[in-house]
Amino acid sequence: MITQASSAAKAIAGEITLSDSCADSMKRWRQIFGLKQTVLARRMSLSPSVISDYESGRRTSPGTCFVKRYVESLVDYDMEHGGAVVGKFMTSQPTDAIKRITEFDGLVPCRKFLDLVDGVILANKKLIAGASLRGYTVIDSISAILNFSGNDFQKIYGMNSQRALVFTKVKMGRSPMIAVKVTQPKPGLIVLHGLGPESVDDLAIHIAEKEKIPLVISRIASEEELIERLRVKLG
Repeated sequence: MITQASSAAKAIAGEITLSDSCADSMKRWRQIFGLKQTVLARRMSLSPSVISDYESGRRTSPGTCFVKRYVESLVDYDMEHGGAVVGKFMTSQPTDAIKRITEFDGLVPCRKFLDLVDGVILANKKLIAGASLRGYTVIDSISAILNFSGNDFQKIYGMNSQRALVFTKVKMGRSPMIAVKVTQPKPGLIVLHGLGPESVDDLAIHIAEKEKIPLVISRIASEEELIERLRVKLG
């Protein structure tokens, strides 16, 4: 039987293996699971220096067997302590409303993300300078409005809230911004797709300014092109 733990381990190991930087990806997942190098090394019956060498890139090409052991040790530790991270990971997988959800290996500047989505800033331009993101989520706004409960909305934040929320099929921008206003945590950036700057509701801009969340309109023509561009450039 495939369990939540084994499904999570398989997905995480695959992400690490396919990452442009295995070292950064391994370190990021260890930090997400909240283990110190010494604790993880002990569970793997290794010297902490071995973990350090792989995570720093001093040792290259860890191999699939090592990655499998590494991830299984993280997942097993989490399950022994209540399974909070595994549970959060499994509820953050794509659904009909969540079209794509990605965690970055490192920090990505908001400016770079803005360029990728061909964005026009509508609110809090000053907050974008120097700000960074750790991931992004693409949300079908119509499907989310029709199907999401209050708890479901938490799924869009994946493993962290320092991310861009990209809402597609937007008509005025009011509904996504109200949803963000009444829930916690808050994202680092909101991107609206499917409308022009002149169509954005004044209330949406007001909420963004009050909540101190940069608000952006994407000028990319289609939802498919937007998702593909993000996938190719950022994963």
